[in-house]
Amino acid sequence: MTYRGLTWDHPRGYDALAEAARRANAGRTAPLIAWDKQPLEGFESAPITDLAARYDLVVLDHPHIGEAVADGCLFALEDLFEHDRIADWSRASIGPSFRSYRWDGLHWALPLDVATQVVARRPDHIALPPTGWSEIEEIARSHPVALSLAGPHAFLNLISMAAGEGSIVAGDHMLPEEAALPALARLNRLARLAPQGTEAMNPIALLEKMGRSHEIALIPLVFGYVTYARPGHAPHSVAFSDTPHRAGGRGGVLGGTGVAVSRRCKPSAELLGHIAELLSMKTQCDLFPDFGGQPSARDAWRSERVNAAWGNFYRDTMETAERALLRPRFDGFPAFTNAAAARLRRALETNEDETRTLGALRALWREARNRARGDLDDKRD
Repeated sequence: MTYRGLTWDHPRGYDALAEAARRANAGRTAPLIAWDKQPLEGFESAPITDLAARYDLVVLDHPHIGEAVADGCLFALEDLFEHDRIADWSRASIGPSFRSYRWDGLHWALPLDVATQVVARRPDHIALPPTGWSEIEEIARSHPVALSLAGPHAFLNLISMAAGEGSIVAGDHMLPEEAALPALARLNRLARLAPQGTEAMNPIALLEKMGRSHEIALIPLVFGYVTYARPGHAPHSVAFSDTPHRAGGRGGVLGGTGVAVSRRCKPSAELLGHIAELLSMKTQCDLFPDFGGQPSARDAWRSERVNAAWGNFYRDTMETAERALLRPRFDGFPAFTNAAAARLRRALETNEDETRTLGALRALWREARNRARGDLDDKRD
């Protein structure tokens, strides 16, 4: 039989998986696996249960884990792989990427790809990476500085800023006022200076515009895409650097993807071997970088060869990856994020008082937590 997988429609999300599948399928009378693609927005918001009903393997983001476990639509890795192998993968993965898929004491996906919200800049406009938010605001007064606000990203900016100050989104109040209010005020000031139209662009569109025009010089919080750091992809290369944070603060929000096995799948030993091979050091350090993926293995991020080929993207953002912020994963969190981001965009458009905005976000937060099936995830390291 041929297993079907679903990933997201970008070279970073598809090309390495397609190449690995091509190698696995070579010489077989019928392919072992074939991959379909969905747009980035579908990847961020589509109900994981619907996708798992149609595909054997599903590439997903860690905030969907609570929903998936509540619906019982995925296999736990512990049902498919040996404990020692899972432990080895965990030790080899950068930052919190592996444990981001742990829920109810089990792991539900393997991290294929790691991204975090980092700083993106055009080095021909801004030579050195900014080290703090005051410097970023100063740059915005003389250069076009865009914010990543579309989809869920407006809310993710807020919690990244708070995490940089040492506050984690949790509890009935979501965020403390001393972290949330200054972050909301800063977002408001930057939004008023941002190039018109950029507020509607997803991260890929923002980085494309940055690489192909002079209309964006800096994006202070955007998910990193190694594609744009490589000379030759676009007329202008983009440089990426770590997110600003005080001592003891967290990095930007963790993104990236993991591969999960749906309950509709009847995994063969050959399929499980192929999945395991995706996490091997050879695949992570060679195949994934060579085909534009962003590997989850720490050794790939440290590799001189990989960094030389990709504009030092990994070296320059590795601290953020190691200290990245895990988003909540309770059932319903992705839908809450979209609603909260829409409410925050409306607040920025109308120059709403920050205290009122925070109150509205907290109301959405409490409503989402009250509706959630299963546990909440306030207690984290």
